[in-house]
Amino acid sequence: MTFLPSILSDNERLTLQRLVAEAKNVVLLCHQNPDGDAIGSMTAATLLMRRLGKTATPIVPNNYPDFLSWLPVNSDILLGDRQHRRVDNAFANADLVLMLDFNGLSRAGQLLADKLAACSAPRIMIDHHLNPEDCCQLTISHPEMCSTCEVLLRVMLDMGWTEGLTADEARALYTGIMTDTGNFAYASNRPEVFQAVSILLTTGIDKDKIYRNVFFSHTEGRFRLMGYLLYEKMEIMHELHTTLITMTNEERMRFNTKNGSTEGFVNIPLEMSGMKLSIFLREDTEQEGLIRVSTRSVDDFPCNEMCSRFFNGGGHKNAAGGSLKMTMEEAVQVVHSAVLAYREVLRL
Repeated sequence: MTFLPSILSDNERLTLQRLVAEAKNVVLLCHQNPDGDAIGSMTAATLLMRRLGKTATPIVPNNYPDFLSWLPVNSDILLGDRQHRRVDNAFANADLVLMLDFNGLSRAGQLLADKLAACSAPRIMIDHHLNPEDCCQLTISHPEMCSTCEVLLRVMLDMGWTEGLTADEARALYTGIMTDTGNFAYASNRPEVFQAVSILLTTGIDKDKIYRNVFFSHTEGRFRLMGYLLYEKMEIMHELHTTLITMTNEERMRFNTKNGSTEGFVNIPLEMSGMKLSIFLREDTEQEGLIRVSTRSVDDFPCNEMCSRFFNGGGHKNAAGGSLKMTMEEAVQVVHSAVLAYREVLRL
């Protein structure tokens, strides 16, 4: 397990070793509207902390998709927007906070961001998003990596924590790597990605079963909603090689689907020949008047740049998101303006 080069400096290694050694009660957090990499990295880090003899409490800002509920420690995860007393107790007792898969306090949602800011425990950020905030005693950020789960595994290798790596830890890490690369369809050209996967496979995990757990566990409602959105709601801008799909909460509820049931919908239009950019707008399920924006692209189109300029967000070159406080109709107009601003790139 030594064929991957170290990613930690000597100072980072010593600081991480000290902070973990001094901690007894560790709180672990991921970003709002968690995805596979968020839940995977938080789950793996929770299991790791417990293996190192710590009391570890994982907290999510809000609920996450059912297709991730099979992962270990699912029953231990606290919901920040519902289990207020237990969350408050966890922060009150914490002597270390691990921030997984987000690059700034606000991405944990306002409620948990306030609790993070008020907590006196040192914070460690492990992430792969661009432009991390200076809000932690230790920031381990590698945007060149495919996922936070890859970053976390590399950290574990550097610290010697992969000695005794368990199958449950490996399942969680593989889930994050698999989902954040679209099952290795993008952001996965680096040989190190597959070297990392090979390490996980040595624990005996069944990667094919993990794939089925994530992608073969959807409801009838999800498929009917997907068909409806693709047939009725998808706008195709042929000359600009771009698609736009919109979804209201009324439409989501009409098909009896939960929050998170649309995970992956934004990727589907890119399967059409010639498409370069896919944009998905959906009404937030919790905050009225807020439109969530997801973008995906192929080749060199900069989703992160577009989301930063037009959608109050950011992310990676081929996968980024943001939000707009306005009506759906107004959000559609913003999308059209954004696409037109990049028309010379999209027409190529």
